[in-house]
Amino acid sequence: MQFPESWLRAFCNPPLSTQEVADVLTMGGLEVEELRPVAPPFSKVVVGQIKEAVQHPNADRLRVCRWTWGRARC
Repeated sequence: MQFPESWLRAFCNPPLSTQEVADVLTMGGLEVEELRPVAPPFSKVVVGQIKEAVQHPNADRLRVCRWTWGRARC
């Protein structure tokens, strides 16, 4: 059975690392075959923020936005 670590930590959140949680589960009789990330590490992430959003003058479903952006390093 596969499940995310976040699901387990929603029920109980021990102050243990991921590897320590896997070791405790194994010692408790549950087999942990592997630990793997869901997605690769992020790189070159750009973060933006909408400063203002006003109704488009010629369309009901559109908005004109003012925004700013910066770079975040992960």
